[in-house]
Amino acid sequence: MILEITDLAFGYNADQTLFRNFNMSIKKGEIVALVGPSGSGKSTLLELIAGRLRQKSGTIKAARFSQIFQDPYASFSPTYSIANQIADCAPIDDAPALCERLAIDYALLSRKAHELSGGQLQRLSILRALLMKPELILADEPTSALDNLTQLEVMKLIVALLDQSGVLLITHDLALARWCADSVKEIR
Repeated sequence: MILEITDLAFGYNADQTLFRNFNMSIKKGEIVALVGPSGSGKSTLLELIAGRLRQKSGTIKAARFSQIFQDPYASFSPTYSIANQIADCAPIDDAPALCERLAIDYALLSRKAHELSGGQLQRLSILRALLMKPELILADEPTSALDNLTQLEVMKLIVALLDQSGVLLITHDLALARWCADSVKEIR
């Protein structure tokens, strides 16, 4: 297992329990979608897995992970190039081959975030996540800021890359989850 959550309990205060006896596991090569409305705790679960929040009880065992953020513009600094930002967190030796696989012009890495479209920047977010060589990808609404055609292209790319890792997909889109995920877990 690359992610195993057992009997997780978490709430921001005593009156607001988001998770109680929550269990989930993901294997390499698998997409598990977590679906629910805004405020149901989807992004909070990612924060718990990443260790930025602490659970009240239960265990979270996660393999080496990287994250694809919901807003690609907010996940890159506007002041320096995409290549420099990626190099801050991962070697970029494999970037040319991955750019080809992701249908991204390698020259885009020399640009700044505000010079790129949402679709280009989201693909570069995926590139950054893959260059980190994770066993687990945490994808928080990775297509929410994209048009329908670009959403489909991005999800096809994520599905095509499952030979390298597993994915926890956070989404409010049940149809998308059913289309691409091996299993769907709904939270309320």
